[in-house]
Formats: sequence, C-alpha cells, structure tokens
Amino acid sequence: MYPSNWRVGLPLALTTAFLWALLPIAMKGLIADMDSTTITWYRFFGAALFAVAYYSWKRELELGQLFRGKLLPYTILAVGGLLANYIAYATGLNYITAGALQVLIQLAPLLLLVFSVIWLGERFSPRQWTGVLLVCIGFSLFFNLRIQELVSGEDRQYLYGVGLVVFAALTWAVYGLFQKKIVAQSRPHNLLTLIYIAGTLCFLPVAKPAVALQLDTLGWGLLLFLTANTLIAYGAFAKAMASWEASRVSATLALIPLMTLALSSVISALWPDYIEVEPMNWISWLGAFTVVLGSLLAAIGRGR
Repeated sequence: MYPSNWRVGLPLALTTAFLWALLPIAMKGLIADMDSTTITWYRFFGAALFAVAYYSWKRELELGQLFRGKLLPYTILAVGGLLANYIAYATGLNYITAGALQVLIQLAPLLLLVFSVIWLGERFSPRQWTGVLLVCIGFSLFFNLRIQELVSGEDRQYLYGVGLVVFAALTWAVYGLFQKKIVAQSRPHNLLTLIYIAGTLCFLPVAKPAVALQLDTLGWGLLLFLTANTLIAYGAFAKAMASWEASRVSATLALIPLMTLALSSVISALWPDYIEVEPMNWISWLGAFTVVLGSLLAAIGRGR
C-alpha cells in the first residue's frame, strides 16, 4: 500500500492541473517564433540546470539509485516514455488547437488506469467501464464539427496532429506507470532530474538554441514560463503520486481540458490574434464535459 494524504496530494494535483491547462496555450503562442523541438530542448535544459544545482546543493541528488537492480528497466521505460511524450505533444500542437489537444490527452490518465489493471492487477469495476464508454462518446461529440473531414481524411494535417497527441497520451501513461513503481524506492526528484538531463542531451542535436536570440519580450516570457512549468508541474505531479492514490490524482487531472477550453476562450476574447480557438458548438461543449465525466468515473468509479 502507498501512503495516502489528500491534504498534500489534492493541492499538488490541482497545481499540476492548472499548469498543464496553461501549457498548450503558452506553447501555441511561442511556436510561431520557435520550432517545437527547440522549445522542448529549452524546457529540459532550464529544468536540468535548476534541478542539478538545487538538489546537489541540498545533497539530495542520488541518480545512482535509478540504475540499480530492478529499477533500471523501470527507469529506462519511464525516461523514454516522458521524452517521447514531450516531443509528440509539442509537435502535435503544430497541427491542432490547444483545446482539442487537451481533450484528446485525456486518454493519458485513462490509459494509465488500464495499464494499472493489466500490469498491477487492479480491478476494473462496471462504473469504470462506463467511464471508458463515456470518454469514447465524448470524443465523437467534441469533434462533431470535424468528424466528416477526419473520417474522409480531408484535413490530413489535423489528422496527423490527432495521431501525435494520441501517441503522446500513450507514452505519458507508460511514464506514469513506471514512475509510480520508481517513487516507491527512490525520491521523485531523482527520476525527474535524470529525465531533464536525458532530454537536454537527446534533443540538442536537432534543436536550434540560437533562435531564442530573435525572440521579443513576450517570447522570452513564454519560454521562461514553459521552463518553470516543466519544473513545477512535474515536481508537483510526482509528489502527488507519491502521497495520494493514482486514481485520485487522475481524477483531478481530468479537469484539465475544461480549464484549457475556458482559458483559451478568455484569452481569445482579450487577444484575438494570440491563438486559434477550436470551433465549438453546444454539442462540442457537451462532448468536453462528457469526456471529463468519463475520465472521473474511470478514475474513481471503483467505489468502496
């Protein structure tokens, strides 16, 4: 059994949800001036610098633990999963809107739950299967204005973006599953620091760091926010997973798409030229709420 403390886990999960809700909005505003791979590299580079300096100063950096015994394969899978998630997520934003991305990425906690059933032996209740069904129905409702072009393949770029985000959800679930195993034996910041270092090294050959010199004040502000987002959001997520049940954390994260859609609408109203907003009618909004409801049922539907 993992220790459970909702007074710690809930605020951390809500912090993660809010920062992840803002993440695609900020990235969408920066992608026009910097390619997604370079943005991803800067996020890892900034996070790695801070994490290594801070945890080395506190003498709390013990990366060697992650390469010992049974933790080694878990570490490889967790690191590979999150690196793939980052690049697929960022690249997908080139082709779809921030709101659509956040609705689709709800597959991630759902897949994490399914993986937990398959590999951790957790049981799936009828209510949780109902949740899965609602998520599927919600997707069809949310994309009702685009279903024809998606099915016919008319908008290949949008379809490609959808595929990238689905892949990002799958790889995030892989990370989440093995991260949960790792934090039972090693402190969360060790894995995150290793991921930041690995991301910095892996993406450097294809990144273009010099592009940052051409950014304006807003661009630098967005880049700094994205770097801070990397540190704070994943740090909060790791600690939430270590102190609260995975199902409860997943349920809290289910609120992210509604937060992103609401924030996108507000930002679009205030600054119309900043980002493209997903075209939505009342059926689309119903679909978004249905996806969230399904995610909640799937995450906490087991009952007592």
